[in-house]
Amino acid sequence: MSALKNSPFGKRLRAFHSETDDVGAPRRIKPRIFGLNTPSLDSRPSVATPATTTATTATTSDSTGPDSPLDSRPTNYGDRFVPTRDAGDMRTSYHLMDDSGPCTPSKRIIPSESDALKEQANAIFTSILHTEVTPPSPNRPTSPSRPPPVPASSIPPSTPTRRRIFHYTSPSSGPPTPTRRLDTPTDEAYSMSPVRASSRQLLESPRRQPRAVCKTPYRVLDAPDLADDFYLNLVDWSTTNILGVGLGACVYLWTAHNAAVAKLCDLSNVGDTVSSVAWVQKGTILAVGTLSGRLHIYDAPSLSLIRSYNPAHSQRIGALSWNAHVLSSGSRDRMVHHRDVREGGTRPFRRCAGHKQEVCGLRWSTGSGNTAGGGIGAGASSSDSGTGDGGVGPGFGVHTAGAMLASGGNDNKVCIWDLRGSRRSSASPAIGVGVGTTRARSGSISASEDGGDVPLWKFHEHTAAVKALAWDPHVSGVLASGGGTQDKHIRFWNTYNGSMLNQLDTGSQVCNLIWSLTSHELVSTHGFSSTTAQNQICIWRYPSLSMVAALTGHTHRVLYLAMSPEGETIVTGAGDETLRFWNAFPRKENGERKESRLDWARLIR
Repeated sequence: MSALKNSPFGKRLRAFHSETDDVGAPRRIKPRIFGLNTPSLDSRPSVATPATTTATTATTSDSTGPDSPLDSRPTNYGDRFVPTRDAGDMRTSYHLMDDSGPCTPSKRIIPSESDALKEQANAIFTSILHTEVTPPSPNRPTSPSRPPPVPASSIPPSTPTRRRIFHYTSPSSGPPTPTRRLDTPTDEAYSMSPVRASSRQLLESPRRQPRAVCKTPYRVLDAPDLADDFYLNLVDWSTTNILGVGLGACVYLWTAHNAAVAKLCDLSNVGDTVSSVAWVQKGTILAVGTLSGRLHIYDAPSLSLIRSYNPAHSQRIGALSWNAHVLSSGSRDRMVHHRDVREGGTRPFRRCAGHKQEVCGLRWSTGSGNTAGGGIGAGASSSDSGTGDGGVGPGFGVHTAGAMLASGGNDNKVCIWDLRGSRRSSASPAIGVGVGTTRARSGSISASEDGGDVPLWKFHEHTAAVKALAWDPHVSGVLASGGGTQDKHIRFWNTYNGSMLNQLDTGSQVCNLIWSLTSHELVSTHGFSSTTAQNQICIWRYPSLSMVAALTGHTHRVLYLAMSPEGETIVTGAGDETLRFWNAFPRKENGERKESRLDWARLIR
């Protein structure tokens, strides 16, 4: 009994009883956390003697506390919780939250100019890390496969022979030849580099440097009264290096090689305003659309009016596009009209109704090298008035076979039109009567002009107005389209099978698109943005969709875009009433444009 009292357990037990007597009531025990039960010292099984049993019973009867006096102490858990990361995202797990301010919802990840360099560096780092941390295992002898068990009944009894025990490989025919890898000066044993030879070779290999693009415009022109309207197209650059700009009720021509400015027309006397301009693909003919729905055709060198369609549409004409001698116009009245400018009639030979709201974007798929230099000045012969195989109008079977028209509307739709099934009246050929003047017989209107056509494809993926349209000059049948403020996406379509090839979230309103002629790149201009960067001009590499450069300088939405005929310079216009010229693309390698033998325009003297 004395041994129990003098033991450490007895001392702690007496101390506990003294604290209980001083307070007058036992101390409340804290509840166990997470349900962890600590076994008490009294619960240990032991073989008790009679004396020990008596002492224990007396002690238990006098005690009013818990089973173990150690339960009253707070429990400290020092082990930290380590979660499993087998199926987790490492970047998300190690992401540090910004403690400088309250948490805000994360915005969309918009590609930036430095993303291409970051992706290249991340790919190299991942490859080196994989090589250094998990190197390829050396060639080791494989363990012999165990033969399948054979029933004992099928083995005849035999006398055991002397064999090697625990020998897993068959003996070689001769002694192994020692390797002499240390005789190689480039062996890893002599290397002073902290990484392996393969990683060092990857680090020392040359990497593709991004193309340098000048971030400042080389020329800035004032453009007073340049409308800040998303649905208008007021800037276009001709193949003769003349820039046409619609400013209010006037159209001005700026010649690039001498910076000369000339006023083409002034519609203020009739109370009208310019809403769209478009140059013919090859030539000096300029089409001008107005807010009242009128369509005018001008000859730029003589600054004279050739023909007017009054009215061409019932509402404003916001989009124009040429295909040889056929001029297509899109209006707020939801219609697309096609006119042969060689004919004197005012009514279109074809009408297309595929949109439920304003048509704000039009683009033909034919390139400048596939046209026959149409326009009014070329005139028309009786042989050109034939329909041709699959042609839209006179002569279409020759130079626009396979041409398709893309239209974008304020109804968020993109329509692809194939007009090769059109038929013209065979009894009404156009008769050429001189340069710049044509005459047509009565009744030379298409029999199907009063009926709307059905588009070949109709894409519904955009969620905002589609004004930006551009056909890829390098890959046939690829169309790029850009959505407005609520969409912010550039989508790429295969117009042969009607599928979407890819899409890019730009984070801002897409106002214009144009493809480079010297490289497989795309330019987009932007307006309202969900990020801090606004009013940008972005250059994208296709098909990787990585950003090459981002050009800034405009203080308003960049609503207008055009490219020089050599394909190196772009001009942008914005609501800040300025035109800015940028060196966006590299020069062609040969320095000269290759003329196609099928281009009949070069044969005209």
